[in-house]
Amino acid sequence: MPLQTGAEPFRHEGGETAVLLCHGFTGSPQSLRPWAGHLAERGLTVSLPLLPGHGTRWQDLGVTGWQDWYAEVDRELRLLRDRCARVFVAGLSMGGALALRLAARHGDAVSGVMVVNPANKVHGVAAHALPVLRHLVPAAKGIASDIAKPVTRELGYDRVPLHAAHSLRNFFRLVDRELPQVTQPLLLMRSPQDHVVPPADSARILSRVSSVDVTEVLLEQSYHVATLDYDAELIFREGAAFIGRLAPGAVSEPGHGNEGTTAGG
Repeated sequence: MPLQTGAEPFRHEGGETAVLLCHGFTGSPQSLRPWAGHLAERGLTVSLPLLPGHGTRWQDLGVTGWQDWYAEVDRELRLLRDRCARVFVAGLSMGGALALRLAARHGDAVSGVMVVNPANKVHGVAAHALPVLRHLVPAAKGIASDIAKPVTRELGYDRVPLHAAHSLRNFFRLVDRELPQVTQPLLLMRSPQDHVVPPADSARILSRVSSVDVTEVLLEQSYHVATLDYDAELIFREGAAFIGRLAPGAVSEPGHGNEGTTAGG
Protein backbone atom coordinates (compact mmCIF):
# COMPACT_ATOMS: atom_id res chain seq x y z
CA MET A 1 0.00 0.00 0.00
CA PRO A 2 1.24 3.55 -0.74
CA LEU A 3 2.21 5.74 2.18
CA GLN A 4 -0.19 8.42 3.34
CA THR A 5 1.06 11.88 2.43
CA GLY A 6 2.94 13.23 5.43
CA ALA A 7 3.74 9.82 6.91
CA GLU A 8 7.19 9.61 5.35
CA PRO A 9 10.22 8.97 7.57
CA PHE A 10 12.62 11.84 8.17
CA ARG A 11 16.42 11.83 8.34
CA HIS A 12 18.90 14.65 8.70
CA GLU A 13 22.69 14.36 8.62
CA GLY A 14 24.05 16.88 11.08
CA GLY A 15 26.76 16.83 13.72
CA GLU A 16 28.25 14.20 16.03
CA THR A 17 25.24 14.21 18.35
CA ALA A 18 22.11 12.39 17.15
CA VAL A 19 18.48 12.09 18.21
CA LEU A 20 16.32 9.08 17.39
CA LEU A 21 12.60 9.91 17.51
CA CYS A 22 9.91 7.20 17.87
CA HIS A 23 6.28 7.89 16.94
CA GLY A 24 3.23 6.39 18.60
CA PHE A 25 0.87 3.45 18.07
CA THR A 26 -1.39 3.90 14.97
CA GLY A 27 0.36 7.23 14.31
CA SER A 28 3.17 8.22 11.96
CA PRO A 29 6.30 10.40 11.75
CA GLN A 30 3.99 13.36 11.05
CA SER A 31 3.29 13.72 14.79
CA LEU A 32 6.99 14.29 15.50
CA ARG A 33 8.04 15.98 12.27
CA PRO A 34 8.07 19.55 13.70
CA TRP A 35 10.24 18.39 16.64
CA ALA A 36 12.57 16.58 14.24
CA GLY A 37 12.86 19.73 12.13
CA HIS A 38 13.61 21.86 15.18
CA LEU A 39 16.44 19.53 16.19
CA ALA A 40 17.82 19.35 12.65
CA GLU A 41 17.89 23.16 12.38
CA ARG A 42 20.12 23.19 15.46
CA GLY A 43 22.80 21.05 13.88
CA LEU A 44 21.86 17.65 15.28
CA THR A 45 21.72 14.42 13.32
CA VAL A 46 18.09 13.27 13.41
CA SER A 47 16.34 10.00 12.55
CA LEU A 48 12.54 9.68 12.62
CA PRO A 49 11.66 6.27 11.16
CA LEU A 50 8.26 4.99 10.07
CA LEU A 51 7.33 1.96 12.18
CA PRO A 52 6.20 -1.19 10.33
CA GLY A 53 2.45 -1.34 9.69
CA HIS A 54 2.01 2.40 10.10
CA GLY A 55 1.37 5.20 7.64
CA THR A 56 -0.72 3.17 5.16
CA ARG A 57 -3.97 1.52 6.37
CA TRP A 58 -4.93 0.01 9.71
CA GLN A 59 -5.15 -3.50 8.26
CA ASP A 60 -1.38 -3.40 7.63
CA LEU A 61 -0.77 -2.72 11.31
CA GLY A 62 -2.86 -5.76 12.22
CA VAL A 63 -0.27 -8.17 10.81
CA THR A 64 2.64 -6.63 12.75
CA GLY A 65 3.64 -6.76 16.41
CA TRP A 66 5.90 -5.12 18.95
CA GLN A 67 8.89 -7.14 17.75
CA ASP A 68 8.59 -5.45 14.35
CA TRP A 69 8.26 -1.94 15.80
CA TYR A 70 11.13 -2.36 18.25
CA ALA A 71 13.40 -3.95 15.63
CA GLU A 72 13.03 -0.86 13.46
CA VAL A 73 14.12 1.62 16.13
CA ASP A 74 16.84 -0.74 17.38
CA ARG A 75 18.28 -0.87 13.87
CA GLU A 76 18.16 2.91 13.58
CA LEU A 77 19.93 3.31 16.91
CA ARG A 78 22.75 1.02 15.80
CA LEU A 79 23.15 2.98 12.56
CA LEU A 80 23.31 6.25 14.47
CA ARG A 81 25.88 4.84 16.89
CA ASP A 82 28.10 3.94 13.93
CA ARG A 83 27.84 7.51 12.66
CA CYS A 84 27.74 9.65 15.81
CA ALA A 85 29.56 10.04 19.12
CA ARG A 86 26.37 10.46 21.17
CA VAL A 87 22.77 9.37 20.63
CA PHE A 88 19.66 10.54 22.48
CA VAL A 89 16.37 8.66 22.16
CA ALA A 90 12.93 10.25 22.28
CA GLY A 91 9.34 9.20 21.79
CA LEU A 92 5.65 10.05 21.99
CA SER A 93 3.19 7.67 23.68
CA MET A 94 4.14 4.12 22.61
CA GLY A 95 7.22 5.74 21.10
CA GLY A 96 8.17 6.68 24.65
CA ALA A 97 8.04 3.01 25.64
CA LEU A 98 10.22 2.15 22.63
CA ALA A 99 12.73 4.82 23.67
CA LEU A 100 12.81 3.56 27.25
CA ARG A 101 13.46 0.01 26.12
CA LEU A 102 16.30 1.20 23.88
CA ALA A 103 17.80 2.90 26.92
CA ALA A 104 17.34 -0.17 29.11
CA ARG A 105 18.94 -2.53 26.62
CA HIS A 106 21.70 -0.36 25.16
CA GLY A 107 23.01 1.25 28.34
CA ASP A 108 25.86 3.70 27.76
CA ALA A 109 25.18 3.72 24.01
CA VAL A 110 22.23 6.00 24.83
CA SER A 111 23.17 9.41 26.28
CA GLY A 112 19.71 10.47 27.42
CA VAL A 113 15.96 9.85 27.06
CA MET A 114 13.15 12.30 26.23
CA VAL A 115 9.54 11.10 26.37
CA VAL A 116 6.23 12.88 25.81
CA ASN A 117 3.10 11.37 27.37
CA PRO A 118 4.75 7.94 27.50
CA ALA A 119 2.47 4.91 27.61
CA ASN A 120 3.06 2.08 30.06
CA LYS A 121 -0.16 0.04 30.04
CA VAL A 122 -3.29 -0.73 28.00
CA HIS A 123 -6.08 0.34 30.34
CA GLY A 124 -9.73 -0.55 30.74
CA VAL A 125 -11.81 -3.71 30.94
CA ALA A 126 -11.34 -4.36 27.22
CA ALA A 127 -7.59 -4.78 27.76
CA HIS A 128 -8.18 -7.96 29.74
CA ALA A 129 -10.45 -9.29 27.00
CA LEU A 130 -7.93 -8.69 24.21
CA PRO A 131 -6.52 -12.25 24.13
CA VAL A 132 -9.99 -13.54 23.13
CA LEU A 133 -11.62 -10.43 21.65
CA ARG A 134 -8.93 -10.02 18.98
CA HIS A 135 -10.11 -13.29 17.39
CA LEU A 136 -13.73 -12.09 17.26
CA VAL A 137 -13.48 -8.39 16.36
CA PRO A 138 -10.88 -7.06 13.90
CA ALA A 139 -10.63 -3.49 15.19
CA ALA A 140 -11.88 -0.88 17.64
CA LYS A 141 -12.33 2.90 17.53
CA GLY A 142 -9.15 4.86 16.83
CA ILE A 143 -7.15 6.89 19.34
CA ALA A 144 -5.45 9.37 17.00
CA SER A 145 -5.57 13.17 17.07
CA ASP A 146 -6.19 13.93 20.76
CA ILE A 147 -5.18 17.59 20.36
CA ALA A 148 -6.53 20.73 22.09
CA LYS A 149 -5.46 23.08 19.31
CA PRO A 150 -8.33 23.66 16.83
CA VAL A 151 -7.96 22.47 13.24
CA THR A 152 -4.65 20.67 13.94
CA ARG A 153 -4.84 16.95 13.16
CA GLU A 154 -2.60 13.97 13.74
CA LEU A 155 -2.10 11.67 10.78
CA GLY A 156 -3.16 8.35 12.27
CA TYR A 157 -5.53 5.45 11.79
CA ASP A 158 -9.21 5.80 12.65
CA ARG A 159 -9.26 2.14 13.75
CA VAL A 160 -7.10 0.13 16.15
CA PRO A 161 -6.47 -3.47 14.99
CA LEU A 162 -6.91 -5.67 18.03
CA HIS A 163 -4.17 -8.16 17.16
CA ALA A 164 -1.71 -5.26 17.25
CA ALA A 165 -3.28 -3.88 20.45
CA HIS A 166 -2.76 -7.27 22.10
CA SER A 167 0.89 -7.22 21.06
CA LEU A 168 1.20 -3.68 22.40
CA ARG A 169 -0.18 -4.83 25.76
CA ASN A 170 2.48 -7.53 25.93
CA PHE A 171 5.17 -5.00 24.99
CA PHE A 172 4.17 -2.62 27.79
CA ARG A 173 4.47 -5.45 30.29
CA LEU A 174 7.93 -6.27 29.00
CA VAL A 175 9.09 -2.64 29.16
CA ASP A 176 7.69 -2.22 32.66
CA ARG A 177 9.89 -5.07 33.88
CA GLU A 178 12.93 -3.48 32.22
CA LEU A 179 12.43 0.08 33.53
CA PRO A 180 14.86 -0.39 36.47
CA GLN A 181 17.60 -0.87 33.86
CA VAL A 182 17.07 2.71 32.63
CA THR A 183 19.85 4.76 34.24
CA GLN A 184 20.32 7.58 31.71
CA PRO A 185 19.22 11.18 32.29
CA LEU A 186 15.46 11.35 31.67
CA LEU A 187 13.26 14.22 30.51
CA LEU A 188 9.59 13.30 30.91
CA MET A 189 7.01 15.74 29.56
CA ARG A 190 3.33 15.05 30.17
CA SER A 191 -0.09 16.59 29.68
CA PRO A 192 -2.40 16.66 32.74
CA GLN A 193 -5.29 16.64 30.23
CA ASP A 194 -4.52 13.52 28.22
CA HIS A 195 -7.48 11.50 26.92
CA VAL A 196 -5.35 8.57 25.69
CA VAL A 197 -2.71 7.90 28.35
CA PRO A 198 -3.56 8.57 32.04
CA PRO A 199 -1.15 10.28 34.48
CA ALA A 200 -0.63 6.93 36.19
CA ASP A 201 1.59 5.79 33.30
CA SER A 202 4.10 8.61 33.77
CA ALA A 203 4.00 8.15 37.54
CA ARG A 204 4.72 4.44 37.13
CA ILE A 205 7.67 5.12 34.81
CA LEU A 206 9.15 7.74 37.16
CA SER A 207 8.83 5.37 40.11
CA ARG A 208 10.56 2.46 38.39
CA VAL A 209 13.47 3.91 36.40
CA SER A 210 16.89 4.03 38.07
CA SER A 211 17.80 7.41 36.56
CA VAL A 212 19.18 9.94 39.02
CA ASP A 213 18.99 12.90 36.63
CA VAL A 214 15.21 13.23 36.10
CA THR A 215 13.27 16.27 34.89
CA GLU A 216 9.45 16.34 34.69
CA VAL A 217 7.71 19.06 32.69
CA LEU A 218 3.93 19.62 32.68
CA LEU A 219 2.30 20.47 29.35
CA GLU A 220 -0.65 22.37 30.78
CA GLN A 221 -2.25 23.51 27.51
CA SER A 222 -2.05 20.30 25.49
CA TYR A 223 -3.74 16.93 25.15
CA HIS A 224 -2.04 13.66 24.21
CA VAL A 225 -0.34 14.61 20.94
CA ALA A 226 1.42 17.51 22.60
CA THR A 227 4.11 17.66 19.91
CA LEU A 228 1.47 19.14 17.57
CA ASP A 229 -0.38 21.10 20.26
CA TYR A 230 -0.10 24.40 22.13
CA ASP A 231 2.95 23.24 24.11
CA ALA A 232 4.96 22.08 21.11
CA GLU A 233 7.43 24.96 21.39
CA LEU A 234 7.91 24.20 25.08
CA ILE A 235 8.75 20.59 24.21
CA PHE A 236 11.22 21.75 21.58
CA ARG A 237 12.92 24.19 23.97
CA GLU A 238 13.10 21.74 26.84
CA GLY A 239 14.45 19.02 24.57
CA ALA A 240 17.16 21.23 23.10
CA ALA A 241 18.16 22.46 26.57
CA PHE A 242 18.31 18.88 27.86
CA ILE A 243 20.61 17.82 25.02
CA GLY A 244 22.69 20.98 25.33
CA ARG A 245 23.24 20.41 29.04
CA LEU A 246 24.37 16.81 28.57
CA ALA A 247 26.31 17.37 25.34
CA PRO A 248 27.80 20.89 25.55
CA GLY A 249 28.29 22.46 22.15
CA ALA A 250 26.08 19.97 20.33
CA VAL A 251 23.12 22.33 19.90
CA SER A 252 23.62 25.42 17.74
CA GLU A 253 21.30 28.26 16.84
CA PRO A 254 19.65 28.02 13.38
CA GLY A 255 21.98 29.29 10.70
CA HIS A 256 25.11 28.50 12.69
CA GLY A 257 27.25 25.37 12.73
CA ASN A 258 26.79 22.17 10.75
CA GLU A 259 23.35 22.20 9.12
CA GLY A 260 23.92 18.94 7.25
CA THR A 261 21.59 17.43 4.70
CA THR A 262 17.98 16.32 5.00
CA ALA A 263 15.99 13.48 3.44
CA GLY A 264 12.38 12.44 3.84
CA GLY A 265 8.97 14.00 3.82
